[in-house]
Amino acid sequence: MDIHIETERLRIRALSENDLDGMFALDSDPRVHTYLGNTPITHKEEALYYIKDVNTQYAERGIGRWAVELKETGDFIGWCGLRLYTDYAFNNHTNFHDIGYRLRPEFWGKGYATEASKACLQYAWNGLKLDTVYGITEKGNEASHNVLLKIGLTYVEDFYYAPYKMELRWYAISKPE
Repeated sequence: MDIHIETERLRIRALSENDLDGMFALDSDPRVHTYLGNTPITHKEEALYYIKDVNTQYAERGIGRWAVELKETGDFIGWCGLRLYTDYAFNNHTNFHDIGYRLRPEFWGKGYATEASKACLQYAWNGLKLDTVYGITEKGNEASHNVLLKIGLTYVEDFYYAPYKMELRWYAISKPE
């Protein structure tokens, strides 16, 4: 997937196997998985599987999560972007675009998730010509809840997601007029 978005501080690009070390650092950290079912990965092969899965999504769906790096240093800090869910049903929805992000803890609290997500929403409206984007957080994840509200999504309702036995929150935003 040929994607290149720049914000004031970030570069957003396609995820590649060159991001393996950064993805492993991200997803092996238990703090990152506090609201993701507490299942951090333990082997680099798991990070590589995720990267390959995202690249398959690029090919099959034309969209997938993207790497986020600092413009100043080129450091991989996490991922953000849109995902077209065709294979899972969340809150009785299928075939929907979800906005998401995941950053390494040393980059939390600096506004990066908000900055990257705003750029991704602009891509959703202007690049993909979407009418609606959804968001999902774990019910207790106040930091993600706040990011989604800051970028304009509206909290809709809580729902129970049986496969992970988790209470989740559902958000939505429609394309501005």
